[in-house]
Amino acid sequence: MPPPTMMLPPSPGDSDPSGSRDMDDEDLVEDLLVTVNSARAFVEFRRTQRKECANLLRWLELVLPLLEELRDSAPPLTEDAYHRLALLGRAFSAARRLLRSCHDGSKIYLALESEALQGRFRAVYEKMNSALDGMPYSELAISDEVKEQVELMNAQLTRCKKRADTQDIELSMDLMVILDNKEGERNADRAILERLAKKLELQTLADLRAETMAIKKLISERNGQSGDSTKQIIELLNKFKEVAGVDEKNVLGEVSVTKSLDKCPSLMIPNDFLCPITLAIMRDPVIVATGQTYERRSIQKWLDSGERTCPKTRQRLSHMSLAPNYALKNLILEWCDKNKVELQKREPEPVAEQDDEHQRGAEDIPSLVEGMSSIHLDVQRKAVKRIRMLSKECPENRTLIADSGGIPALIGLLACPDKKVQENTVTSLLNLSIDESNKRHITKGGALPLIIEILRNGSAEAQENSAATLFSLSMIDENKLTIGRLGGIAPLVELLQNGSIRGKKDAATAIFNLVLNQQNKVRVTQAGIVPALLKIIDDKALNMVDEALSIFLLLSSNAACCGEIGTTPFIEKLVRLIKDGTPKNKECALSVLLELGSKNKPLLVHALRFGLHEDLSKIAKNGTSRAQRKATSLIQLARKCY
Repeated sequence: MPPPTMMLPPSPGDSDPSGSRDMDDEDLVEDLLVTVNSARAFVEFRRTQRKECANLLRWLELVLPLLEELRDSAPPLTEDAYHRLALLGRAFSAARRLLRSCHDGSKIYLALESEALQGRFRAVYEKMNSALDGMPYSELAISDEVKEQVELMNAQLTRCKKRADTQDIELSMDLMVILDNKEGERNADRAILERLAKKLELQTLADLRAETMAIKKLISERNGQSGDSTKQIIELLNKFKEVAGVDEKNVLGEVSVTKSLDKCPSLMIPNDFLCPITLAIMRDPVIVATGQTYERRSIQKWLDSGERTCPKTRQRLSHMSLAPNYALKNLILEWCDKNKVELQKREPEPVAEQDDEHQRGAEDIPSLVEGMSSIHLDVQRKAVKRIRMLSKECPENRTLIADSGGIPALIGLLACPDKKVQENTVTSLLNLSIDESNKRHITKGGALPLIIEILRNGSAEAQENSAATLFSLSMIDENKLTIGRLGGIAPLVELLQNGSIRGKKDAATAIFNLVLNQQNKVRVTQAGIVPALLKIIDDKALNMVDEALSIFLLLSSNAACCGEIGTTPFIEKLVRLIKDGTPKNKECALSVLLELGSKNKPLLVHALRFGLHEDLSKIAKNGTSRAQRKATSLIQLARKCY
């Protein structure tokens, strides 16, 4: 963890380096050392920028000996040397700000803006490179060893600032699928959320609470700007909270008493008064077996979902009893009375008419699993239909079904000729595959070829859910290759061409995940993905242009696929989208055109014949941040074509 914020002197990078000297030579060198060392204090970073931060820290370490020798020898600085070091100070200040942002900034914001962050890193490298180019070492009394080390580092910086984007395409696609989902959450979408939560390290209550505070800080800094982006960030946070069982939707306030607190925004609420789950002031605090205190309704909901651990400590609970915390309740009431805060009235408990039925259903799981192996078709039908319903309800049911031998029983039913049984069976496996351990059990049980067969010949709903199941199972990397080898790609392309809207979306998501594997890129091209995607782009009613372009972007990175993708008719479609598409369409189309044009200059020349220069200039000035960067890169690439 970094040390407390220090009061630093003005950074040399914050003044005009070409003007008069703002400080004497020794103070300038000392200020550079302070800036570098304060930047080095950040040692833990968000996962999405961790590698880039490590690179930046390494380069700061390499330049440190130069500064230390300057401090020890204290040579008088010429105007050129002072100017170079002042420029270096500007780069160090930018590096420190960037490292701080990647250390404690919102994880969701950093993921959504990962490409913009890449641009900021490159800007820092350019500033360091510019400062070190032509550094008058002979005037600084620097040793040959340090000079050689810094010059070698500067050569690496020169290569690094020219490096192409290394965007995490899987992360970008997952974010797009979740943010574009307008139909209500399906289990396949929940699987994406769980993958995102794992990748962004937003799975525990402590992480979610820290993210909530980081987002509050971000919203405050934005001061009402970037409203759409802020809305997306809050939506994602709420989805992650829902997956983790946190019952709180109001990111802007830790408590549910906004009307009273609006009158006194500076009011500090004692942390002990806030429920660790909802971050709201507790009305009915209760103590669990580990000694932690929670709002009764929140912890009861946690336990009812099948959890048997303490949300805060993750310790297993030795018993499920909840003891009222009367002492804390009295303190909360006294504090609220003193500060004139009115606790939110509790909403009436929802009528739980089906609680008994739910409990009986869970208790019936072993007998239902046995029924799925019955020789009587009617018994099988009823059992698997009930298992489908129970597997969707809660994690506890999914665990019990798996522990009761439900996965082998379901795999045995995949080959049943009855279409309805197939449909309920594959949907049950989809529900069970939410859990990571179940994914592996389903795969090892030999389900993949049977699911692919239902994808080819099952009912419409069975085909859709088979595609969703393959997507869920393909989150395990080795399954991507296995599904491709077993012939799962061709029927997915067929579903993409001829399925329902839901089927097309499920197929597109599964295909995207599969073509993250290089061998599958060739397979999907051979299966006819290109004409299928072109048809989707032309069908505006589907609203799947971005999904299609995202798959094209993945395929365009493979030399074997570029020949089929890189045609003049396709380039003309990209040009039309860049001219007339939605902001997101333009982002995706620009990305694909940049990828293809960088490999095949004549394709870019063909695009430019349609008056694309003017559109690129407009987008570079007024487009979304990602579109601006892509448009700028295309403009630079276009200059080299003539």
